[in-house]
Amino acid sequence: MEGVGIYAYHAAMTTLLKNADARRIFLARQGLSDPPGRALGKDGLLRLIHDLGFVQVDSIATVERAHHQILFSRNQTYRREHLADLLEKDGELFENWTHDASIIPSAFYRYWKHKFAREHAAILERWRRWQGEGFEASFAETYDRIAAGGAVLSRELKHADHESGGWWNWHPSKTALEYLWRTGKVAIARRENFQKVYDLSERVLPKHHHEPEVDHDAFVDWACRSALTRLGFATHGEIAAFWDLVSPDEAKAWVEAHAAELRPLLVETAADGRPRASHAFADFLDKLGDIPEPPGRLRVLSPFDPLIRDRNRTERLFGFFYRIEVFVPEPKRQYGYYVFPLLEGDRLIGRIDMKADRKAGQLAVRKLWLEPGVRRSTGRLERLEAELARLSRFTGVEKVCFLDGWLDG
Repeated sequence: MEGVGIYAYHAAMTTLLKNADARRIFLARQGLSDPPGRALGKDGLLRLIHDLGFVQVDSIATVERAHHQILFSRNQTYRREHLADLLEKDGELFENWTHDASIIPSAFYRYWKHKFAREHAAILERWRRWQGEGFEASFAETYDRIAAGGAVLSRELKHADHESGGWWNWHPSKTALEYLWRTGKVAIARRENFQKVYDLSERVLPKHHHEPEVDHDAFVDWACRSALTRLGFATHGEIAAFWDLVSPDEAKAWVEAHAAELRPLLVETAADGRPRASHAFADFLDKLGDIPEPPGRLRVLSPFDPLIRDRNRTERLFGFFYRIEVFVPEPKRQYGYYVFPLLEGDRLIGRIDMKADRKAGQLAVRKLWLEPGVRRSTGRLERLEAELARLSRFTGVEKVCFLDGWLDG
């Protein structure tokens, strides 16, 4: 990248990173600066998810499920069957929890064992307050049922236990499965119509991913180091929040303990230019010249895209305020039920309300809102229409339909 806009405060030896450069760096770390039409393949898909760290899973399919759209927005040659193979056949990916349900490289499973231990203690404490003592036996019964009978859907266990008058009468069967999953005792072997099919973790993950252990210090070091690598620059709070594996205090202690490897950084914010203190690895500046320009094409992002997961960071870097309004009563929504951010080059330029109407075979575009100062030029609208055509083909509908008044946002 030419002309990286950085300079140092000599007294404090602190680097100021200009906002435009900060945006480009973060876009590159989030896989949005590579050519979106390059051949990906299954191996490339695994590398992409590894470099992102995780891909959030969500059940809403207003246009396309979140994980598919996140990957497609980075590479239009992405194939759903490659993701299914990596998850269900190869065991190179697994589903569990970051800040939310996510698809994660199985190479990281050893670190999640520490999260499983924390979840175990926290969930048991909550359940003891609610149900009293003795409920663990029911969890053990569920585990034994899977161990003996093989993979199950939650509805299968629920049906069986309703017939027997078992413990499911006082709480849905999903609770036991959720506990076993959140604590690593079972894993998601596959999905049927997006419903989870559970089996023992050791039967889902290959041994070389399931068996290795790391000690606590190695776990914290990996969680912080790998988060900062994927963020490029971050506060200790942002480091902790990336995986949601360690606490802010643990991340702060890691930053202090590794001060020799890090350097202080001031990142210019989008709104008023006020710098925000962050941390980066010491060789950060040496690599700035290798940051590519993001493609100029316009792309539709999932509301769960990792680029915008941290809403406060999104606002600081891009000057773009975004909230999902799914749970906001309709009269109080500013935009719509499920509105998609628009990325053009290195800027978030607006949002669009649309839905895939599979019965009618069309992607119905309801409304477009562009950010203040973003012109509704012919070229920009043509780029948007081209991206919507690509997205409609990926989604499996035949055409894009622009509803009356879609440009009135």
